[in-house]
Amino acid sequence: MQPTAPLLRRLGRLALTTKQVNGGYYKGTGSGSMGRHTKHGGYIIDYKKVRTYVVPKDLKDFKLTPFVTKTMEPLKGFFEGDPKGGLSGERYLDRWKRENGMD
Repeated sequence: MQPTAPLLRRLGRLALTTKQVNGGYYKGTGSGSMGRHTKHGGYIIDYKKVRTYVVPKDLKDFKLTPFVTKTMEPLKGFFEGDPKGGLSGERYLDRWKRENGMD
């Protein structure tokens, strides 16, 4: 049994997957290498390979706008007075006791 001709033409246009080719095919993520691995398991960054982005100096007269508005006010945090913030174990236990009752 063979697939129909239109199906074969459509399969030719699809992107390759690792299951369709022999071993050694690695698709990757397109992120690129920023350095090299050492023989001891470390990683050495090659700063000639690191991407750098140049930001224009005066952004007030810049024609492109950011994805987030510049006029947005910062939100107030829920854990504003707590020095440990949301990672406070006491706050977690108090909430657990409130919602589940005392054991």
